[in-house]
Amino acid sequence: MRSLAARRRGTDIWPGFVDALTSLIMVLIFVLLVFALGQFVLSDSLAGKNRALADLNARVAELAKTLSLAEDGRRRLDTQVKELSASLGTVSAERDEARGALDAAQAEAARLNADIAALTQLKSQLESEVARLANELGLSQNEVAKGKELSAQQVAQLELLNRQMAALNAQLAQIQAALDLANKDIKAKDVRIADLGKQLNVALANRVGELERYRSEFFGRLRAALGDRSDVRIVGDRFVVPTDILFDTGSAELGPTAQASMDKLAETVKLVAAEIPSSLDWVLRIDGHTDARPIHTDRFPSNWELSSARAVSIVKYLAVQGIPAHRLSANGFGQFQPLDPAQTPEAFARNRRIEIQLTNR
Repeated sequence: MRSLAARRRGTDIWPGFVDALTSLIMVLIFVLLVFALGQFVLSDSLAGKNRALADLNARVAELAKTLSLAEDGRRRLDTQVKELSASLGTVSAERDEARGALDAAQAEAARLNADIAALTQLKSQLESEVARLANELGLSQNEVAKGKELSAQQVAQLELLNRQMAALNAQLAQIQAALDLANKDIKAKDVRIADLGKQLNVALANRVGELERYRSEFFGRLRAALGDRSDVRIVGDRFVVPTDILFDTGSAELGPTAQASMDKLAETVKLVAAEIPSSLDWVLRIDGHTDARPIHTDRFPSNWELSSARAVSIVKYLAVQGIPAHRLSANGFGQFQPLDPAQTPEAFARNRRIEIQLTNR
């Protein structure tokens, strides 16, 4: 009985072993499944990263190509800037040379005119002398015609008069030839002066045209900086700003809002000035204008002082902001250059203004 029970207990181990082995196999299968899923997820992630890396490489190649094109463009622009600078230097030299030649030609023309005036005066004197001698000779010949007997002294005097007349006529011929030559020389000088004047005008027109490009850029940036205001406008080659947005009535002090606008103006001037060649002599001109209503204060006895003080306030503020003082100019015109001659509040508002002009010195 005991051996049978022992055998039964021995045979009861196998089902437990099978269950444990089954559990182990299921665990292994689960681990393998998790590993397979991890491998799939990792493979998909690597594939995505490879695609992103390929896109990045393509983007880098595109950027490198764009950078190369930009470098080529920059080199071309640098070459064009050097060529334009050389051309500007040549034009400036030609202008200076033409101006010097024009001054010399004008001085020579003035000298020739003085010589012609002297020769003309001498010719008049000689013609008077010839007329006098001819009159004396005519009188002597009339005496001969009347049958008067002439002494040897009178005959000698007649011969002397004849020789003097011949000499004077020769001198008159020489003077006339000199006058003709001087007139020809003057005509040649006039042609040369006209040619030099045209060359000088062309050179000046080139300089003005070059500054016009920077003036247009300056106005565009300044309008963008000050905002789209209907009362801020461009009139001809001037940027017109109403003084009412900069100064209080009867004052020349810039308030906080006006200083903010002047800061924008200073930044705009700096940006444009950095692009203007050093050979181009420019100046920022600030003109103050008032309306026709008179002012009588201790500080401002008239509108002259008020308009000038407002222009000077702006110039001083711009100088503090870093604009070179030799590039600034302040002018006051009072009420004497109105935009609108009417005597209405609207006309007064239009005439109270600050005009900003980028121009040649």
